[in-house]
Amino acid sequence: MSSKLKNWALRQALEHSKRTVLVALLITAFIGSGVRFIYLDDNVMNMLPKDIDSRRIWDEVIEDFKYTDFLFVAFGNSGENILIPDALALAWDLTEKFEEIPHVDEVISVTTMNRMDSEDGFLVVADLMPQKNLTEEEVTSLSNYLKDNSNISSRILSKEGDYINIVIRPKNDNDFPGLVAAVYEITAPYQNQYEFHFGGQPHLTGAMPELIKSETQQLLLIGLIIMSAILLINLRSLPAVGMVLSVIFLSALSMMGFMGWVYYLTETPRFSFSVVNTSMPIVLLTIANSDGVHIISRFFREARKHKDIKKALTMTMNQLMLPVFLTSLTTTAAFLTMVSSPIPTMTGYGATIGFGIMWAWVLSSTYLPAVIHLKKWDMQNPAINQPSILEKLIHRFGENIFNYPKRILSMGVLIVAVSSIGIWFLSVEVNIINLFKPGNEIRESTLFLDREMAGSMNLVLKVEGDMKEPDILNKMVDIQDYISAFPSVNTTFSIADVIKEMHKSIMDNDPAYETIPETREKINNLFTMYSMSGDPDDFEALVDYEYKTGLITAMMQSVSTKEIVIMADQIEAYIDNIGMEELKTETSGMMMFLKDFTILVVQSSINSILMSIVLILFIAWIFFRKWKFGLLSVIPLTSAVILNFGLMGWFGVDLSHFTALLTSIIIGVGVDFAIHYIAEFIHYSKNGIGTDDISRQVVDDVGYPILLDVFSNMGFGALIASSLIPLVHMGGLMVFAMISTSLGTLTILASIMEINKHNLYKLGNS
Repeated sequence: MSSKLKNWALRQALEHSKRTVLVALLITAFIGSGVRFIYLDDNVMNMLPKDIDSRRIWDEVIEDFKYTDFLFVAFGNSGENILIPDALALAWDLTEKFEEIPHVDEVISVTTMNRMDSEDGFLVVADLMPQKNLTEEEVTSLSNYLKDNSNISSRILSKEGDYINIVIRPKNDNDFPGLVAAVYEITAPYQNQYEFHFGGQPHLTGAMPELIKSETQQLLLIGLIIMSAILLINLRSLPAVGMVLSVIFLSALSMMGFMGWVYYLTETPRFSFSVVNTSMPIVLLTIANSDGVHIISRFFREARKHKDIKKALTMTMNQLMLPVFLTSLTTTAAFLTMVSSPIPTMTGYGATIGFGIMWAWVLSSTYLPAVIHLKKWDMQNPAINQPSILEKLIHRFGENIFNYPKRILSMGVLIVAVSSIGIWFLSVEVNIINLFKPGNEIRESTLFLDREMAGSMNLVLKVEGDMKEPDILNKMVDIQDYISAFPSVNTTFSIADVIKEMHKSIMDNDPAYETIPETREKINNLFTMYSMSGDPDDFEALVDYEYKTGLITAMMQSVSTKEIVIMADQIEAYIDNIGMEELKTETSGMMMFLKDFTILVVQSSINSILMSIVLILFIAWIFFRKWKFGLLSVIPLTSAVILNFGLMGWFGVDLSHFTALLTSIIIGVGVDFAIHYIAEFIHYSKNGIGTDDISRQVVDDVGYPILLDVFSNMGFGALIASSLIPLVHMGGLMVFAMISTSLGTLTILASIMEINKHNLYKLGNS
């Protein structure tokens, strides 16, 4: 940042304060108006590049067989027989209402499924439930049929027969929140009569955005209240707190407005708002708060020293404008490394945060000093003429650093070294269940479906081969039997099951004939007979129209991505051992997608962190003009990153797309603290303060705003109270990031610079 630009900005703030404030507010309002164009994209599939195998297979399956993930609605009362006229009538009504939802493609339930019987050696296809109100005799017939056909009953009844399961197949319009809201509204009037459970990937995808939104809003509000209270206790000035918060809010508004404008002008999905972007406001809040706290606290110290408001403000901005610019530039550059990520939404994530950070710098360099200048300050105010509690605390803390620098450095290095061992224990995985705390309604409903029903998730196997060839169909049966042996799999189904059921039906329901017929001709005859009384379109979700590709769907319990990968690999190995060239298979499903997505996010985040460290080192070297200062600037950041990943390994916190992205907070605050410390050291070196006092003075001046920033941001630890584990991680990482980066600066960095202060003093003074 050139001295001319710095002097111009300071002149505008001091000589044209009102105009500067007005212009800043007008520009911010214009940028922020883009909020109305923000596009919420809840389709997690759009987050994965189309050339990834799991995404490609998924798209092919949907194109040929419709959407393969289901939303489940189970109702009943524990221990009570659900196959009674009233409950079946309710299932009829619910099914009809679900079918009317615009986002629904198909509803599979006891009221829509068919039954197959034999009449004079011919196959007869009829409705399993022909009408809404059934007689006791019809209910008994239905019950007996389901008992004899477990492959059907397992999908629509609980194991104990006390719950009915209605399966909703969504359209591929990606409006899962709209679907979930409609399902909730339809079932609400009946929830005093029956116990309802909801599950499935569309339900999770549809319900989570609203949960994240509502809990984030509530807990962030609590966090902001705590932040404001801590700032007020230490700054002891309500106007000062308001000034800091105004920079935060205006920066956040401009950031979200920027995202909206870019999407409006380009319509690129890279700048749509998704679950990946959840941490953006948190990251910006920490950085914008840091800028404001450094400036306002330094202003109070200078005013206490010089007893002149204009002089205090001038000295504050002359000293801090460059460090604030440098911290903003390095942090922005770090986030811009995300632009190279193969995940589209991470491009928008990095660019949007980068813009917000730079606009926070603009406001901190112009708007904030102008507002400070407009305020009529009382020089007798305790905020100015008395040091705060944290100022006294940091002074005492600094004494230990100066007295025992080698001891403190050794302890810090030891902690980082021990923590680093935990990195070897890190695992990359996502388990849907573990996104929610025990007792959460979504978690408990999912566990219920896993325990009592067919399951809450599915794994889809795309099979290419002649679906009328007995050998192919028998191999599909073998594959299904192999898959069914996995503990997490509750049931499987495919076109082979339909053929087996047809074969048994025409043979007077003799279980011995629940097999694949021996010849292709017999299989063709079965399909022909079905078409005479049934609809061949009934098979469209199981086999294509040419009978060349079919699906094997495994209904299963919610498991981790690690387990699903092991399972998919074992299935693939089993199929390879079959040695049938006519049979080709590919595995699809949401868990396969989550596995690839998580790996990409983790890889992108780690690459971004490494690139950020190199980039920050380079920028700091350029601005400080000494490579040693550039190297020192990344020490707190590097140590905090190691501590973060190491402790995650020690405490068994998995690397997921949430935890990997949240490490960006460390980048933001880590480089901020270090650069302020180094810049202050160089400043005092050039101003002739002695080596005996320089470190003490730096810690006093920089340590206070660092601690104030740390303690005020602790308010966002309120997120730990969330029922959503991703928000818990966000709150926990916020607290950890603030502690680790501040201690990294005030212990490791400060100790290193104290030990080498004579050489660094000469370097800073040269």
